[in-house]
Amino acid sequence: MNDNRPWGEASALVARAATPVLERVLRLMPVVVVTGARQTGKSTLVRSAPSLSSHDYLSLDELAIRDQALRDPESLVIRSPELVLDEVQRAPDLLLAVKRVVDEEGQRRKGRFVLTGSANLLLMERISESLAGRAFYLTLWPLTRRERLGLGETGLWSALLDAPIEEWPDRVRAADTPREDWRDASLVGGYPTPALALSTTEGRAAWFDGYVATYLERDLQLLSDVAGLGDYRRLMLAAALRVGTVLNQAELARDVAVPRPTAHRWLNLLEASFQILRIPAYSVNRTKRLIKSPKLYWSDVGLARHLAGGEPSGAHLENLILCDLMAWRDLVTPRPNILYWRTVNGEEVDFVIEHGRTLVPVEVKATPRPSYRDARHLLTFLAEYGDAVRGALLLHDGDEVFWLARGVLAAPWWTIV
Repeated sequence: MNDNRPWGEASALVARAATPVLERVLRLMPVVVVTGARQTGKSTLVRSAPSLSSHDYLSLDELAIRDQALRDPESLVIRSPELVLDEVQRAPDLLLAVKRVVDEEGQRRKGRFVLTGSANLLLMERISESLAGRAFYLTLWPLTRRERLGLGETGLWSALLDAPIEEWPDRVRAADTPREDWRDASLVGGYPTPALALSTTEGRAAWFDGYVATYLERDLQLLSDVAGLGDYRRLMLAAALRVGTVLNQAELARDVAVPRPTAHRWLNLLEASFQILRIPAYSVNRTKRLIKSPKLYWSDVGLARHLAGGEPSGAHLENLILCDLMAWRDLVTPRPNILYWRTVNGEEVDFVIEHGRTLVPVEVKATPRPSYRDARHLLTFLAEYGDAVRGALLLHDGDEVFWLARGVLAAPWWTIV
């Protein structure tokens, strides 16, 4: 790639599960859009992709490039026959110029443009409409555990979905991944620098402080003019303290002392910038009344723990598992849904994988010795939707793989992710 700047990123030498997907879609679509939170390694991903070695690289972080993108986007996008445009959320009208070039040239030139951005461009109506039918969207999440270990992959979710349930124990036992304390894994998170390059608690805390400051002072302002940054940061803290809970916007607004519409708008901004995740409920109602509000998590559990402070809880292990599920979800075709299930009576399953007509409920327990009682909500789910359920997983903090109940496999979390 025609870019003389040093990489200088902790993710430079890490194999990413997204790389083969990026290589494949570059041969299918004229535009590929790589989005994700800042500092997940998007620039490194595109700069290191073999198929992009001949593309010119332009970053809108550079003042001269950004000025041209704002003043004369048409001249910028025709500078090179193959172009990577980094941080395009800094000049959204640039995407309209990309659309015009693609429409003039037709669909024959695959991989003509690669765009990266730290905001979810699909949530920006004008932008998503301008590239409809012309672009493939690839989300790059923070590093998975297996990427941190150098394996360049997500967890075993596809292997389990592709196998009959009788083969699940062998698939899990064959996983060649080392045991890890989930408290340590959730502390470092998946952003490449704190996960790979910083070995002290103080160093990681300083990095996360700088990350939040840059997010508030620069990235957020590109999405919306937020005047009350102090209140916004308090909302981030309140959200970090609610990891794994059913989202109650009225309660959140009351705790932060802002109007409910403001809290609603700010949550949308946190989601659009890939900071939080709102997991929808599985709401197919057969015999039970179900909760339909989303559950709240963070796209990086390390950042959530930094904001919240204090000791880790089982919700942070849930969040760790979810981060891997999300990274896997966005690399699979057709794309699965990641949901949760909860009845009005309090019966709950942490996650439900919906892939086509197949369901896999997943319960997460921060215990080394799960009991039959720990599987009771999974068994309720199996009884409710048994004809559609491939099998149920209970992920725990121990070392043993065993059948906890009929149709419920207990497995160490670190063998799956």
